[in-house]
Amino acid sequence: MDRGLKPSPVTVGQVFALAWPAAVSVLLNNAFKVIDQYAVQWLGVAAQAAVGACTFVLIALYALYSLVAAGAGPLAARATGARDDRWRRRVVGNGLTGSLLIGALTLAGLGLGSERIAALLGLAPAVRAQAAEYLFWLACAGLPLTLAPLIDSVFIAMGRTRLVMGLQVIATVLNAVLNPLFIYRLDLGIGGAALATGLSRGVAVALGLVWLVRLTGLRGGDLIPDNVLRWIVSIGAPVAWGTALYALAYWGLLAWVISPLGPAVNAALGIGYSALEGFTWPLFWGLAAAAASLTGRHLGAADLTRVRQTIRSAAWLALGFGTLSSLVFWFGAERLTALFSDDPEVHREAVLYARLLAFSQWCVAFEALAGGVLEGGGATRAAFWWSAPFNLLRIPLAGYLTFRLGWGSAGVWWAINLTTYVKAAGLWWQLWRVRWPRLRF
Repeated sequence: MDRGLKPSPVTVGQVFALAWPAAVSVLLNNAFKVIDQYAVQWLGVAAQAAVGACTFVLIALYALYSLVAAGAGPLAARATGARDDRWRRRVVGNGLTGSLLIGALTLAGLGLGSERIAALLGLAPAVRAQAAEYLFWLACAGLPLTLAPLIDSVFIAMGRTRLVMGLQVIATVLNAVLNPLFIYRLDLGIGGAALATGLSRGVAVALGLVWLVRLTGLRGGDLIPDNVLRWIVSIGAPVAWGTALYALAYWGLLAWVISPLGPAVNAALGIGYSALEGFTWPLFWGLAAAAASLTGRHLGAADLTRVRQTIRSAAWLALGFGTLSSLVFWFGAERLTALFSDDPEVHREAVLYARLLAFSQWCVAFEALAGGVLEGGGATRAAFWWSAPFNLLRIPLAGYLTFRLGWGSAGVWWAINLTTYVKAAGLWWQLWRVRWPRLRF
């Protein structure tokens, strides 16, 4: 049974020991999209375009699932720090029931509306048909995806980041093996990619549930929903809204600012966002997850001294990770972006993206850390108001800098930089003055 934290000062090494497995877990989670994209390439361009186009739908689904996962994490961390096993069982039981209910309703809507959703993406007929098939099969096999965020969130809250990483390794390897089997050997086409995702996650979720029962002593009666579920959703709602609005902000940037600049800028965003930041963001998120876990558990133990120690130790790591990422973006821009395109115009735009975003990577690290600590302590509304509005602000600001001032694609990247500066400063100001909510039954 997990019994909280040892009464010792929080060091940089302790934070890092929790952070690196969480970072690897995010990197492996992101690999699912890469594996699917790679596996369907022999089905044709329409299949590849369909998988890419469904990214926004998957983010929207994750936002719905985080209603429970993001709310259960802070409560489970508090319970762990307070060594209150009954409290933690109620959080986990209510969380599992809530995730199943939300997941079942969401997947039913996805399955019944797969063709309509694909049509809303504005795709060509051939691509739309492939996207609808992919979403339908995801609805059929996607129930494990509704539980995975909750299981990961609870384990991280308990400080079990290596267990999360192990489950992600199993799911990723299985996905890589099952994709070609279902797509080509069983001739399921693009639906096989969705089925492989659901089944590989299903194995990891099943193992995770076994460990969760062992670690928490979960009982059948804990699954009966009560007022705790409403509390979980109220804490998780700002995080879910923030995730949804983040996706909306990038959709707006693509539709109204980036796409009018031409396909080269579109490709540059894909290279920079998915390839470059796809490796740096897991570092920042892993650090934020570790700090959130420690913060929640120390708050549960009513130890504000160690909360402050956690923030100071994590800040040194954020400075190191952010500075390293900025240097890689600036000095490695030419070589790294050349790995993903040999088109001169795309390469030029991707280099511009990397070098301009180098000016904000250290701020992204501090933004992620401050947001993670606030959310880990249950102050999710404070994190939302210093994040979501400024993500939406990127759309008009990018339009103004790009078209009105004539900065071209640089205007988009500077809009991202400038809003990142404000978000990072605001979140740290909020963290400095926060009054932690009392999360007790």
